[in-house]
Amino acid sequence: RAYTTACVLTTAAVQLEFITPFQLYFNPDLIFRKFQIWRLITNFLFFGPLGFSFFFNMIFLYRYCRMLEEGSFRGRTADFVFMFLFGGFLMTLFGLFASLFFLGQAFTIMLVYVWSRRNPYIRMNFFGLLNFQAPFLPWVLMGFSLLLGNSIIIDLLGIAVGHIYYFLEDVFPNQPGGKKLLLTPSFLKMVFDTPEEDPNYNPLPEDRPEHQPRDQDQNEQQHPQ
Repeated sequence: RAYTTACVLTTAAVQLEFITPFQLYFNPDLIFRKFQIWRLITNFLFFGPLGFSFFFNMIFLYRYCRMLEEGSFRGRTADFVFMFLFGGFLMTLFGLFASLFFLGQAFTIMLVYVWSRRNPYIRMNFFGLLNFQAPFLPWVLMGFSLLLGNSIIIDLLGIAVGHIYYFLEDVFPNQPGGKKLLLTPSFLKMVFDTPEEDPNYNPLPEDRPEHQPRDQDQNEQQHPQ
């Protein structure tokens, strides 16, 4: 949700002419030679001018980001953040070798892909025209993008990165001889996850339940008026 808010605020700043897209787009030369490091992040935050495409992307981004966060990543915020970092890293690597200026749409498709593969039996309806199983949703979105005259290279990038994450996280560890390769760094867990209670923790005597104040009824029975 914070990501969606950041996208909306970035687009609003462009619309109000506080900043321009030329200050946000992905440019390896400016990043590594001019040290404009912020472009590694801002290229994921701008989805173009206000219009149908922008609102369409925002709806899908918010919806599937929320469903992942409250579904398969519930109670695992650090793992959720790590998926963001992993996906963004792979897309940035691809962006170094291709003329891609903004990667936000690819990121949205990645989230949709991961959700769809983890919910394969959910029936979907697209604008009341198509009925299909959830795993087909990323491909339907790519076809819709093609009908609008947009390049599908961004959609294909999102699908590819989403599949890599899904395979490494959900498929390969369950194969014979497979193991979990995507390990969330401990510092992310320290920052984002609530620490588990230590089963060997021995509370101080004054913190033990038998030393807590009794309720009012018990006090009244012991000290009748």
